[in-house]
Amino acid sequence: MSLFTAENLAINFGGVKAVDGVNFDIQEGECFTIIGPNGAGKTTIFNLISRIYDASEGKMTFNGEDITTVPPYEIAGRGIARTFQNIELFEHASVLQNLLVGRHCHTKRSIWKEGLFLPSVRRNELAHREKVEEVIDFLDLQHYRESLIMNLPYGVRKVVELGRALCTEPKLILLDEPSSGLNVEETQDMAFWIEDIKKDLGITVLMVEHDMGLVSQVSDRVLVLNYGRMLAFGSPAEVQRDPEVIKAYLGG
Repeated sequence: MSLFTAENLAINFGGVKAVDGVNFDIQEGECFTIIGPNGAGKTTIFNLISRIYDASEGKMTFNGEDITTVPPYEIAGRGIARTFQNIELFEHASVLQNLLVGRHCHTKRSIWKEGLFLPSVRRNELAHREKVEEVIDFLDLQHYRESLIMNLPYGVRKVVELGRALCTEPKLILLDEPSSGLNVEETQDMAFWIEDIKKDLGITVLMVEHDMGLVSQVSDRVLVLNYGRMLAFGSPAEVQRDPEVIKAYLGG
C-alpha cells in the first residue's frame, strides 16, 4: 500500500488552475521528486499536502487515512513534516531552541502539571531533549547547538531547518528545494543526508528540486509538472530523456 496518494488533485486561484488533475502515489521508503519550471505548481502541491491550501478538487490519502480536509495544525502530528524554499526559523533563538520547536506536536499541555513541574513533565522534557540531541548528532550540528540562528551561515541554517522537521519524527518529509542557495559541497552533504534519512531513519521523502544532479542522485521516481499539469513520470534518467521535458524544463 502506498504511504501517500494524490487523486485528481486540483486548486484554483482566481479562475486559474495552479494544479490541474494531478495523480501520484509515494511508496514507503522512497524518494519521490517533483520537478518543473517556475510556476509549474510544485510548491503549491506541498502547500496542499501540508494543508496550507484547501484543494478545489481531488483527494489526498496518507498512511491509509483521508487527509484532504484535515486541519493544518494536525498535519505534523499525523506524521508529515516539511521544509520551505525560504528558511522559516526563529532568528533570535538558538539552534537547540529551534529544534525543540519541532517537538511541539508531541507535547501534551497541562498548565497545572507544568506549573508544579511534576515528574511526568520532567520525563517528557528529557525525552524531547534526547530526541533533539539525536538529530543534532545525525546532522553534525554539535558545534552550533547554542548558536543563534541569526549568526549562522545560510548553509547551516538549511541544515537546522531540516533538523527541525526531523524532530517531529515524521513518516513523510517534504523537502522544498533543499539545495537552493547551497554550494557544491553543501549540496553533496544534503544528498548524503537525504539518503541517510531514507535508509537509517526509515523516513519517506517527497522533494521539490531544480538541481538535476541532486535529483538524479537521490530520487527513485520523478514527476514532471508544467502549468500545473503532469508532463512526464518515471525514473530520473527517463524523464531527462523525454523530449517534452527537455523542451519545457531543461532548456532544450
